[in-house]
Amino acid sequence: MANVNPVGYFDLNVADLDRAKKFYEIVFHLKLTDAPAEWGKQSFFPFSPESQYISGALVEKADYTPSGNNTIIYFETEDNTAEEQRIEKAGGKVVQPKMNIGEFGFVSIFIDTEGNTVGLHSTK
Repeated sequence: MANVNPVGYFDLNVADLDRAKKFYEIVFHLKLTDAPAEWGKQSFFPFSPESQYISGALVEKADYTPSGNNTIIYFETEDNTAEEQRIEKAGGKVVQPKMNIGEFGFVSIFIDTEGNTVGLHSTK
């Protein structure tokens, strides 16, 4: 796997798909796409096979519980600041405002409407 990003996709567990979908659409100014009903309750983030970044889905399942102790996924942003400003308005909470991580850029950490801990990453 040399020179390849090792993560290819993510599922973010949610308790209420409609609420979570609204939150992420507001924070990131994007449109999620619902999966076919036979795939279960899930909505996909935009995806482009030409992009260097991965994509994923919000997934609502009775036996999956969202948690603040999950593995943290980081969404790429231009600057973190705009998204941070929309998080609380959309019902989430910023727990680590934009922080410098040296040569790797900047990160912010927030809790979404479902209780998941999620990150933002930018290079400026």
